[in-house]
Amino acid sequence: MMRETERANPASKGIDALSVGRILEVMHSGDREVFEAVGRALPQIEKVIESAATAIGAGGRVFYAGAGTSGRLGVMDAAEVRPTFSSDDFIAFIAGGGAALTQAVEGAEDDEAKGAQAAGSLTGKDVAIGISASGRTPYVIAFLEKAKQRGASAWLVSSNAVRYPFLDGAVTLLTGPEIVAGSTRLKAATAQKLCLNMISTVTMIKLGKVYDGLMVDVQPANKKLVERAVRIISACTGAGNKTSMEYLEKSGMNPKTAVVMIKKNASREEAARLLRENGGRLRGLI
Repeated sequence: MMRETERANPASKGIDALSVGRILEVMHSGDREVFEAVGRALPQIEKVIESAATAIGAGGRVFYAGAGTSGRLGVMDAAEVRPTFSSDDFIAFIAGGGAALTQAVEGAEDDEAKGAQAAGSLTGKDVAIGISASGRTPYVIAFLEKAKQRGASAWLVSSNAVRYPFLDGAVTLLTGPEIVAGSTRLKAATAQKLCLNMISTVTMIKLGKVYDGLMVDVQPANKKLVERAVRIISACTGAGNKTSMEYLEKSGMNPKTAVVMIKKNASREEAARLLRENGGRLRGLI
């Protein structure tokens, strides 16, 4: 049976004869289907997030695996978690390794052995999330199957309705035929990006990495992020920028610790202790 993402899109008939403006309208109309597809999948995404938050809370980690565009999206999402939330709990594998980030590595997506090898370090504490528009990428399915054998929970994010008995569940993003048949870097990839945004961000929110919509665990690794950290401290405490900067430095450049130091009139060590006792959360502490 032909996959939905491989079918010809009726809206594309004669598209090569249209003006640029009209082609853009056709594409934009199709892109609206992405948000509807993600909306329908919210209950499935919620289950993945619950699994991820539970795993990380118990000392486990979340592992993405994908090939091509799907793999690049996983790497990008995982890479942004550390500077945004000071967390190393999201890790990504891409078929073909680092070279596949900037160029096509032919045949890598079919390498089941490498997919299984990527899952070799997972344990029963971990969560494995495969990303595959087709839902059939051999590298991804082998990764998930091996992860499950090692005791990890296994989930698939796909744009086609597929079922594997060993999975804990699947997120099915039914974005339908692409404007260019089979080019899943378009609607399917956009839906995957939105889904991964939700998985990593909401997981971090549930783990106390966000307070009132502020990234209180941001790593102030450059001038822009230092300025952001100062604004966050000011917003949480009402302190001026000068005082916020002073406490950011006293905290060892940890915005969350600085907030507790100001609000509780506490030393760095005492603030760190209070945070540990409160599960790293500001909510209920300040």
